Amino acid sequence: MKKKIILSVTNDLTSEQRVHKVCMYLIGAGFEVELVGRRKKKSLRLEERPYKTKRLFLFFGKGPLFYAEYNLRLFFYLLFHRADILVANDLDTLLANYLASKFKNSKLVHDSHEYFTGVPELEGRSFAKKTWKRIESRIFPKLKYMYTVNDSIAKLYKDEYGVDIKVVRNFPVLLKGDGVLSFPKTKMELGLPEEKKIILYQGSVNVDRGLAEAIEAMQYVNDAVLLIVGDGDILEEVKEKAEKLNLGGKTIFKKRVPFEDLWNYTSHADIGISLDKDTNINYRFSLPNKIFDFVHAGVPVLATNLVEIKKIFKKYEIGTMIENHDPKNIAESINIMLNDSEKMKRWKENCKNASRELCWQNEEKVLKEIYSNFF
Repeated sequence: MKKKIILSVTNDLTSEQRVHKVCMYLIGAGFEVELVGRRKKKSLRLEERPYKTKRLFLFFGKGPLFYAEYNLRLFFYLLFHRADILVANDLDTLLANYLASKFKNSKLVHDSHEYFTGVPELEGRSFAKKTWKRIESRIFPKLKYMYTVNDSIAKLYKDEYGVDIKVVRNFPVLLKGDGVLSFPKTKMELGLPEEKKIILYQGSVNVDRGLAEAIEAMQYVNDAVLLIVGDGDILEEVKEKAEKLNLGGKTIFKKRVPFEDLWNYTSHADIGISLDKDTNINYRFSLPNKIFDFVHAGVPVLATNLVEIKKIFKKYEIGTMIENHDPKNIAESINIMLNDSEKMKRWKENCKNASRELCWQNEEKVLKEIYSNFF
């Protein structure tokens, strides 16, 4: 009988690329795999996958009661379903997994997607932050198998808890051929203007992502539209800002789509933006997935000058970095990029070359080091 691994997340599985790639690796490694998440009222239908999926129904959709209910339901689900190995994705699933692993005598692996207690959503919420920090400090020192998304976050945890933590960066899978993705859907099919340049933001529409400034910047950008694909806590706020500035013709909002479909939009972008602000420790040391989606699609990137991002730009030269979030500064950077055809050509070629190194196949080597312990 194959050894079974149950992985869990607090999202609805629709746009969770990293965990899907881990699941696919584990299947290829010979494990039976199940992924557990939650069902939202507006959750999109999941396409059939090569592994089992389960979405738990919850009464609460957000806040402390959501996390308490989810961990309680997840604990009992894990308790009564066969699993040799449990994989907790992020701190918000760790308590249930840790307790279940003790009851079941299962192996426990933790995948930390971010520096959880440093996220901006916890700023000004001292009780919630202390609660998560208490869970983290009680469990992290006891973890034997743990990995995270970049060197900076690994060092933070190493310094704080003395844990041996490996790094598995969240790069896209390199497709066969030249490594640059192409998709059949046209701009017309996607509802995008044929004659305009596309400035793309994809992912969570949350606080401190630089989206308000990006929208303001579009006042000073010609012959281009800002395309935002995703949803989040401040989506309505940024929509209102675009409307207030009379930028309806320069901004396009598309709802969150399954990760299998997101590449259709990415492949049509002329510039991809990643404008996280250095307002919290999590963003300061983040390495946004979207940057590598852009790289694999051959799309030059405009990004903020953050620690991990700077390393990538310095080595691969895939676009331009901004020093501040002044809308006119952002607009100037966009205009310079769009009007410099020689640099755009070189950046696209650099993206193509970088994609061969910055790919999931290389990160799977680290996964092998971890999960080979369970055979």
